[in-house]
Amino acid sequence: MKKIKSRIPELFLIIATFYYWSLTAIAVNWFAIVLLGLLLFLIVSQHKTIGMVFSIVLILINLYLILAMLSEFSEFTEFNDAAKKLLFVGSAFIGSNLLFSTLLVIKYAKKPYGKSTNQSNTSNAQR
Repeated sequence: MKKIKSRIPELFLIIATFYYWSLTAIAVNWFAIVLLGLLLFLIVSQHKTIGMVFSIVLILINLYLILAMLSEFSEFTEFNDAAKKLLFVGSAFIGSNLLFSTLLVIKYAKKPYGKSTNQSNTSNAQR
């Protein structure tokens, strides 16, 4: 159960990627496939540097998506149901992506560097 809890950000981002893929209505979406591959690799490897870089890139992408959503919202002449739907669904999706991407940054920032750090601490203690 603890392993599942520690991987909730990655699992959410996998689900969000499938949701994005379904919205594009393209059978072979290379961006989604690469994103899923990176997320699965991150789950398996738990590599600190890749996790940090990946999560920061996701944060930057989602910040860009906020600007895209606001640009799309500015095209509405009146605040109708379509505008409300855009703001609600877009804000919820982008906000949750930002939340879980930030949780990934925190998770990998706290993570010690691989086995080499532990081996050097062990070898120093034996001396």
